[in-house]
Amino acid sequence: MKAYNIHITGVGGQGIGLLSQALLRGIDHAGITAIAVDTHGLAQRGGVVVSRIRCGQKIHSPLILQHSADLVLGMEVHEALRGLGLALKPGGTLVYLDVSWQPLLVRLGLNSEIGAKDIEIACKTAGAKAIKVDTQSMEDSRMQNMALLGTIAKKKLIPGVSKENFDAALEDLLTGDMLKKNRAIYDAYAS
Repeated sequence: MKAYNIHITGVGGQGIGLLSQALLRGIDHAGITAIAVDTHGLAQRGGVVVSRIRCGQKIHSPLILQHSADLVLGMEVHEALRGLGLALKPGGTLVYLDVSWQPLLVRLGLNSEIGAKDIEIACKTAGAKAIKVDTQSMEDSRMQNMALLGTIAKKKLIPGVSKENFDAALEDLLTGDMLKKNRAIYDAYAS
């Protein structure tokens, strides 16, 4: 498999670490070489969190050059738009949660709120595919990351990685009630 680059972005508290680990382990279960790096910044204060995963043959560094990500995952619409502008390559895919954590400049009225329509327009301009993941009816927003993972599994967005590989990854990472609750969300979006 040629190199495949994944850029994950959101804000602290959205479960990006678990999502990144589930993707990385799923890729590993598929027998594909992968390497990853996380940048947490002000994660505990709701700041930007970024994870990058590179997989495939001849991967020597987890760093992804600008506009060379095959897949960008946005845990929040403002960060999804930022990830699209910084990381996604032409023809790539953006998968994003249709939720807003309103950055400070939006709260202060200095910037406009970003919405799904803005993402669609930006993807069309960039020649990218957008997949919106609706989690508005989800009771526990802490598990929105599982909606993204389920969508990735369902749409087979990572070449060579199957739903069964992600199933095994979740079994590795979670136990008991946490596994049961996260799997319920994941399975709902993966089927």
